[in-house]
Amino acid sequence: MDLDVFVTAHHTEWDRLEHLLRRGRRLTGAEADELVTLYQRTSTHLSLIQTTAPDPQLTARLTQLVARARSTVTGTRRASWRDAARFLTAGFPAAVYRSRRWWIPTALISIGVSAVIGWWIATHPEVQSALAAPDALRQMTRPGGEYETYYSSHPAASFAAQVWTNNAQATAMCLVLGAFLGIPVLWILLLNMLNLGVGIGLMSSAGRLDTFLGLVLPHGLLELTAVFVAAGTGLRLGWTVVDPGPRTRRAALAEQGRAALGMAIGLALVLFVSGMIEGFVTPSGLPTWARITLGIAAELAFLVYVYVLGGRAVRAGEVGDVEETGRSAELPTAA
Repeated sequence: MDLDVFVTAHHTEWDRLEHLLRRGRRLTGAEADELVTLYQRTSTHLSLIQTTAPDPQLTARLTQLVARARSTVTGTRRASWRDAARFLTAGFPAAVYRSRRWWIPTALISIGVSAVIGWWIATHPEVQSALAAPDALRQMTRPGGEYETYYSSHPAASFAAQVWTNNAQATAMCLVLGAFLGIPVLWILLLNMLNLGVGIGLMSSAGRLDTFLGLVLPHGLLELTAVFVAAGTGLRLGWTVVDPGPRTRRAALAEQGRAALGMAIGLALVLFVSGMIEGFVTPSGLPTWARITLGIAAELAFLVYVYVLGGRAVRAGEVGDVEETGRSAELPTAA
């Protein structure tokens, strides 16, 4: 595209839009219609220039024009309780539901890797010796040892807050670092599964796997699900860099990035619940069956939430993105 010719052909439209946007002007009905038309055209012009002939100065001017026009056309909009309700009942569950083809395989493969690591450690004494000295291993796995006292070593409230913060950071890193082709996400997943596998292997070798699972399952089911959702979403974001589909790479990444940002907020709430379970239920005096039942109930509630509310929202056209008025204008592309 010849940028000079393009500017010559359309600069009068941009000037006219800028004239209509001047403060203090009271628009007639015809002028308001004209403003909407020029806003739509200028949005398309901006998208075309950014895609084919990026010019920093011209892009800055048109971006400012489009933003001012959008504000005038749509009006100033503030977040409300309606937005929060829509996010919790439609946006977030729909985003999780739509990414299920990524996070479910991620969960199954990760659990399989962790199980293999646990089996390898449990059946190979030389691997256990490489991890720590025999006295240290006994200290960790004995009744009342480090694996058991870990969950009651701090006051429940502060422990829950610490766990929530750490897990929220891990999920946020999975979502944000997914843009780097998903490679950092695989590393974060491996570290998490390695830690779980080591615990399974060492406690199994000591004949106390049931105790370990009784401590991990109440909070771990929901916690790991949140991690798998974040990792799957991060991997999906990384794949979008490789294959954006029929859209431009910029548009595809923008949509997936906005969905990932919303996912981070939603998963923080999910991890808050798992942190409360880990802080108050896991170290409690409840029977093991009762603690595990609470963990299973929390996990099932989340899955029902995703598959019922999320599935319904997706079938109604929800994509987990912000509302259309909050998105950048795009040029249609041929598939």
